[in-house]
Amino acid sequence: MDISDLRNEYTQTGLNRDDLALEPFSQFDQWFKQAQHAQIHEVNAMSISTVSSHGIPSSRTVLLKIYDEEGFVFFTNYNSKKAQDIQENPNVALLFPWLTLERQVRITGVAQKISKKESFAYFTSRPKGSQLGAWISPQSQIIESRDFFKSKLAEMKAKFSSGKIPLPNAWGGYRIVPTQFEFWQGRTSRLHDRFLYQKHEQDWQIKRLAP
Repeated sequence: MDISDLRNEYTQTGLNRDDLALEPFSQFDQWFKQAQHAQIHEVNAMSISTVSSHGIPSSRTVLLKIYDEEGFVFFTNYNSKKAQDIQENPNVALLFPWLTLERQVRITGVAQKISKKESFAYFTSRPKGSQLGAWISPQSQIIESRDFFKSKLAEMKAKFSSGKIPLPNAWGGYRIVPTQFEFWQGRTSRLHDRFLYQKHEQDWQIKRLAP
């Protein structure tokens, strides 16, 4: 199917150097809040790309749960494919595709496990069903059918019928510590505005990129 004629002009706004925050975390916070205000569906959804020890890339969508000047945190099974890749190569890329606002944010950085204390604090805030799901799913492994989940769920419900559900040993968070950010704003005629923040010692340098 030839879909080469599918195109839109990006006309909402522009991005000027003088309008940017001095450091990227403040700029991200500003754009994130604007995306929330625009009621973008799953505004905290981000694509994370990892690379295996054999150089094979993988991308998937996860949910951002914490962000601050230390980095960007998501949670997963530590035996998953993404976790295996991170163990072999901790360099990752994130993408926030806020296309309703004709914007993207690209981040590259290094993935680090957060503490069990931090993981437990988030785990206990999850609905009980999600807590049980973290116990029963062997993430990324092949299973025969959904009947597997039914039997495992019944087993875990019985096991944790009283009291709080503990944190699974193989479940927790990663913090992506950024080394660079790119803020992309669509413009007409594909002459988009792109600004790169790169870490230089303790400061961030800002450069405009060609579209």
